[in-house]
Amino acid sequence: MVVMVLITTVVGFYVASSGVTDYVRLVHTLLGMGLAAGGTLALNQYIERDVDARMERTRLRPLPDGRLQPTEALVFGVAITGAGLLYLALFVNVLSAFVTAISVGSYLFLYTPLKRKTALCSLVGAVPGALPPVIGWGAARGELGLGAWVLFAILFLWQTPHSLAIARLYRDDYARAGIQLLPVVEPDGGSTGRQVVSHCLALLAVGLLPTLIGLAGSVYFLGAFTLGIAFLGCGIGLAVSRSEAAARRLLFASLLYLPVQLGLMALDKVPF
Repeated sequence: MVVMVLITTVVGFYVASSGVTDYVRLVHTLLGMGLAAGGTLALNQYIERDVDARMERTRLRPLPDGRLQPTEALVFGVAITGAGLLYLALFVNVLSAFVTAISVGSYLFLYTPLKRKTALCSLVGAVPGALPPVIGWGAARGELGLGAWVLFAILFLWQTPHSLAIARLYRDDYARAGIQLLPVVEPDGGSTGRQVVSHCLALLAVGLLPTLIGLAGSVYFLGAFTLGIAFLGCGIGLAVSRSEAAARRLLFASLLYLPVQLGLMALDKVPF
């Protein structure tokens, strides 16, 4: 997850950079983001240690397995998260630190507790997940323009098919832990399929915006359209069959879609 955060941050930084990319500032941004993201995940595991102990896929994490004590994880998580935010403020800019703080806070104090209360948690969790390219943009330019919010929208819409595919694959595990994801709340799969298809459709349209607003060229446009159609096809496949095999295909497609699309955007960036 930290690797994905850093990759999307790099894309936001690079696309926002005018002229020669400031690689020193980019390295500072990645160091601060790496610390903040790693610390946030550590704190999340501290908060959810009882939940993790109930799930097969997470019961061997250091806290539920007893290899770490809760106090150790809490101190470590707070320390490196705080260090990351301070590093960004001192060596990049206050804007990047501020948006990162919003991402950390919304992930830990909104998304994490909502996972045991409502299926809407996925939409809430998509917000901090979509902020890394915005942080990269703000780090490069010191302000947030239209392009930053287009990148946010792409990441936001991508996350619902991605996360629901995972939730479908581990539905029984999540149910055992009391996590209220859509495939758990409505196991027939109808609502999950509708959410996946609607977000894939929206992503197909929004994914074309970088060319329309002058961030990327025609090569990106054609690539984004092709990727969007393929991703939508996988989403429809899950909506129709509601099977684990279809969920696995959608998850694999989501893991290909995002890095390829962002890579195309970076390669076909329009200079400004």
